[in-house]
Amino acid sequence: MKSTAAALSLCLATAAAFTTHNSQNTLLPMAATLDSETVTKSEEPSVMRPPINLPWENVSSQLQEAFGYSAEEVAEYYDSLESDKEGLMKLYRAMQLARGFENACNQQYMQGKIRGFMHLDNGQESIPGLVDYAIRKGDKKLSYYREHTHALASGVDAGEVMAELFMKDTGSCRGAGGSMHIFDREHYFQGGWALVCEQLPYAAGAAKSILLDRELGISDDENYKKTNVAPPADDDRIAVVFVGEGGAQNGRTAELLNAAAKDNLPLLLLVIDNGRAINTFTPDIARNSNVFEQGKHYGVPGLLVDGMDPSDVAKGGKAVIDYIRKGNGPAILQVHTYRFNGHSPADPEHERGRKEEKAWARQEQDPIKGFEEKYISKGVFTEEELKDARKEVLADVKKSVEFADQSPMPPVELAKELEFPDIPATDYNLREGPSFADEVNARTISGDKMATIQSHVEALTAKAKAGEISIGDAINLAIHEEMLRDPTTTIHAEDLQAGSSYDIPKLTQQTYGKGRAADEIIDEGHFIGKALGEALNGYRPIVELMNTNFGIYGMAEISSAGNTYATTGGKFDMPMTIIGAGGTAPNQALGAEHSQPFHAYVMGIPGLKIGTAASPEAAYGLTKSMIRDNGPCFLFAPVKMMKEAKGHVDLGKCAPLNKAALLHEADQDCVDSGNAVTVLTYLHGVKESMMAIEAIKEEGFDIDLIELRSLKPLDMETIKTSLSRTHKLAILDESTKSGGVGATISALVSEELFDLLDAPVKRLCMDDAPVPYASSMELAVVKRGSDVVQAVFDMCTGKW
Repeated sequence: MKSTAAALSLCLATAAAFTTHNSQNTLLPMAATLDSETVTKSEEPSVMRPPINLPWENVSSQLQEAFGYSAEEVAEYYDSLESDKEGLMKLYRAMQLARGFENACNQQYMQGKIRGFMHLDNGQESIPGLVDYAIRKGDKKLSYYREHTHALASGVDAGEVMAELFMKDTGSCRGAGGSMHIFDREHYFQGGWALVCEQLPYAAGAAKSILLDRELGISDDENYKKTNVAPPADDDRIAVVFVGEGGAQNGRTAELLNAAAKDNLPLLLLVIDNGRAINTFTPDIARNSNVFEQGKHYGVPGLLVDGMDPSDVAKGGKAVIDYIRKGNGPAILQVHTYRFNGHSPADPEHERGRKEEKAWARQEQDPIKGFEEKYISKGVFTEEELKDARKEVLADVKKSVEFADQSPMPPVELAKELEFPDIPATDYNLREGPSFADEVNARTISGDKMATIQSHVEALTAKAKAGEISIGDAINLAIHEEMLRDPTTTIHAEDLQAGSSYDIPKLTQQTYGKGRAADEIIDEGHFIGKALGEALNGYRPIVELMNTNFGIYGMAEISSAGNTYATTGGKFDMPMTIIGAGGTAPNQALGAEHSQPFHAYVMGIPGLKIGTAASPEAAYGLTKSMIRDNGPCFLFAPVKMMKEAKGHVDLGKCAPLNKAALLHEADQDCVDSGNAVTVLTYLHGVKESMMAIEAIKEEGFDIDLIELRSLKPLDMETIKTSLSRTHKLAILDESTKSGGVGATISALVSEELFDLLDAPVKRLCMDDAPVPYASSMELAVVKRGSDVVQAVFDMCTGKW
């Protein structure tokens, strides 16, 4: 203890050591370092990014200054590992498993048994060593596309990981995910995410789920479903998210730190600093690589450690992790390391200095070699002991390759089975809520708050019975009914406390608290991502978008939500519902950005169920069903009808998510005389078409008016039934001519129902030009009821 304390007193690290200056005293960017004097001129290699050679005394100083540890407490972390031969051997074996597995992956890739993109972790073994040493099975782990070793260190079976890379049915995701998408329920390993930094908001949601478990007094059962059993009193689970220092320059890092600090999330941001953003030298594109300092603005402490010394990474990392476990909130750990391989095996590595650095690092900055030299010289291990351990580990790696090689490929039918967790024809009225709902509500919602919300629900119910409820209020009623029915239901929105623009989240935070009803920063991608993280961990989040076009900020997160169930081989449901007002009404005067057809943009995302609601009845029933669905759903409501449209709702009833609605049926005489047309529409087109019916009938024609309440999956059966009568089809479409909803429907009708058509499909869609603000110009872009009248006349008189 005394010798450790004496060494601590020698620490000379200062804040100035984080940067360097030239002769003009200009701040220069550099790779993260605590002591630029550590490497002497005689030792300094001729590489772009010299090592930091960070001694334990500097790590100790940081822990005291940034994390509030005493010298004695830091010394305990030091001694606990340095005096534990078994613990050091475990650390060594974890690193050898990582190295051996990645080498085997490279060999199998070259043989063509592993396909697609693959990203190896050689040289960065101190990180999986830390995970094995300090991260527990119940902790939530979210990584990026270079995650094989993180999964192995988390306890995921090596055979399953290798089989996943081999595309085999025995893989961790049944061959559906591949190298970049390793998931495992049992060990709470939640990706493997391929888009750089997308995992950061997901990790915030995962960490939030830990707090929700504690707040609600619920936890996972053996099937990872929520049960009415509180976490233990000493529950100290955390979430850990891995990111590179290049990726950490992404703005999602700032959003994550803000959210984590605001909610005091038990979250570790683990920054793997190899000095390369893909292959580009990170200081070439980043002003400051000291990611561990980024949390200062938010009160989030950070620690820098040298990946060349795996035991220091383990000791310092555990101190940071324990800081989080004690309820102190989030923290950052940055590990300075080198990656021995290119970004992927297919990389040409033409970037400046990359090949030379790689060759040098393999010789001079190998953490495994460093570990061996350190502990053999100290007499802790003999060469033979370490050689035997390595041999045993490599034998296990060999077995994983054999297992993968001998495993079967997944059946072709699996691809379609993994499209949705719940089949399109699911009857959500039959789905029971959690049996513990009343108990959880009783202990989390005060009597006064319960009385208030019950009064609110009763008032909305009265409006619904009287036919006076609006679309916004109908959605709000459905949300409250579902949040009371299922306490695992949460909601995220901007302006949530104030009810947002259309009262959709009204009284949610006032009733359920800030945990279940979160007011969010103005970045839809961030809070859609947080919702995704909650959904991975047994919660059922709702995301309200003030305007659906704002969802453009969240395209990456929406895309991943759609892919998750399939990518994970069906292991992880994604019960997330996105709701918002959107669409383009004639003469709405909102300009181009608020008039985009976002519903058409997301149509191409696999795994999403997409609905529209132009009436309170539809909005209410679809909202309830979507919240109960175990996959991602997106409900679009008409922005200009949210408060205007009033009507009844079928109280307590869930609507099907795969059915259109016949709102008006053509007169049989018109059908018999060939003077009827099937009109498909949605959102504001419903109102426009309903208003056009009288004018159409005055001309001696009529229509089957079908509201497309389900854009995906599309109800082709209802369309077929109508076309069997009318044989003519017009589509009033609130999306563009190119890539729009009408284009998709027209193609499907032409492919599947061509024999029923007596005329070409008439698409009344938005022009490809942006929607103008001025109503005079807008006439040229947005179609309306008068266009429906003209289309019906033309089709029935042969002028098509």
